[in-house]
Amino acid sequence: MTSLAGSDASAWQDAETIPQASIDPVILGYRLRHFRTAASLTLDELAEKVGATASHLSMIENGKREPKLSLLTEVVGHLGVEITDLLQPEAPSARAALEISVEKAQRTRHWQAMGLPNIRISSRMPTEVLEVIDGLTRELRRQHAEQAATPEEARRANVAMRKEQRERNNYYAELESQANELLAAVGHDAGPLSYHAIADIADHLNFELRFISSLPHSTRSVTDLKNRIIFLADARNPDHDPRSVALQALVSYVLGHGEPVDYKDFLRQRVYTNYMTAALMMPEKPLVKMLRERKTNRDIAIEDIRDAYSVSYESAAHRFTNVATHHLEVECHFQKVHESGVLHKAYENDGVNFPVDSIGAIEGQAACRYWTSREVFKTSDRFRPFNQYTDTVVGTFWCTAVVEPSQASLFSLSVGVPFEQARWFRGADTAERSRSHCPDPTCCRTPSPELEAQWGGYAWPAARANAHMLAAMPSGAFPGVDDVAVYEFLATQEHFHQ
Repeated sequence: MTSLAGSDASAWQDAETIPQASIDPVILGYRLRHFRTAASLTLDELAEKVGATASHLSMIENGKREPKLSLLTEVVGHLGVEITDLLQPEAPSARAALEISVEKAQRTRHWQAMGLPNIRISSRMPTEVLEVIDGLTRELRRQHAEQAATPEEARRANVAMRKEQRERNNYYAELESQANELLAAVGHDAGPLSYHAIADIADHLNFELRFISSLPHSTRSVTDLKNRIIFLADARNPDHDPRSVALQALVSYVLGHGEPVDYKDFLRQRVYTNYMTAALMMPEKPLVKMLRERKTNRDIAIEDIRDAYSVSYESAAHRFTNVATHHLEVECHFQKVHESGVLHKAYENDGVNFPVDSIGAIEGQAACRYWTSREVFKTSDRFRPFNQYTDTVVGTFWCTAVVEPSQASLFSLSVGVPFEQARWFRGADTAERSRSHCPDPTCCRTPSPELEAQWGGYAWPAARANAHMLAAMPSGAFPGVDDVAVYEFLATQEHFHQ
């Protein structure tokens, strides 16, 4: 795909304005000022020649107004340059590059959040002063990003995000609407979203999708906004559907996401991106129609969503929570639990009692050993979901769960509803039932008196560090370690060797 900066004026002869996503208005303004000064013209003189006002040209030079192509075509005729000279993506000089960097810093939310006054950059400002300001703003952004990435900040952000989702029943009408508009633009109305349809969406947004083997290891995609190319990793990763990765990059652009000001902003961007991506892959209208029919027949099943749209069970489960309450009047909860028992993700609006720390965070907490999300690991049938009723201290819940592998671990993915809502689901006739007394520690977190007498003081396990990175200091003799599991393991091994 060719950048607009490398094209000629005829490419936009039918356009009213130059597409702003293809150029940097601040750099364009600096280049215009550079060539105007080189031509020894004042703003008033150039404005008179092109039939504009000096204030209008000043706004363009300051990157605060969108220029019309007809005006720029007129301007370059009086500056003795080509329009492509104005649209080059580089600053016209090293001094201009420094000024642009400081100017852009002042327009970020980081600068505004610090309450600093804006600096009027003039030709009389010493370069050394600009270098100091530029260096300080870069360092402040670095330190802010470093501080915002602390585990406690992440946990608090997750708590706030989960509260927002609960208040909205995890349904975002504005994101559904934007997804529907994109799907309508490419003529997709039902069935799995094909690679071809995703390429059509990219074309509609004027982007090129390009697979590449040399993508940075820490990235799944890289978007080049200058040349409008989205680079995708060529390697095949079973955890990442290439369709989702491509859509997430496109959706981030559509939603206008920029540099996050903090972890909360980062998390919100990620949640909104994932939501709209799911809305594209599993469109609202046909999905809701299918689920309403299933509800009428008392046959709702998450695996049907998975199979109908060729997505992962996790994606299907997440998508179900988006529409369950808003469209089906069904309250629900979702869990993603590591095989160690640690909660990684969760959502609820049905009152289920997730384990939480002192600030209300669930990440890193241990799910009850008797919940469906834990019991499912005991089953050997990985083709069909495991269904179970669980009596808890806040009521009885029916849950359906599956186990899915990642690159290094197993995770259970479960969707649950209150007892009275179970009748709408396939598998509601299960005879499986358990009882949970959590958060009472004697339920499943405290070893039995027999195990405690046998192994208390005689066990010394080493915890996996990643099992509690997002959690407050977990309870137990060894932080991050399931004491009951350790003692049971030792008891089994001792019996084996006797």
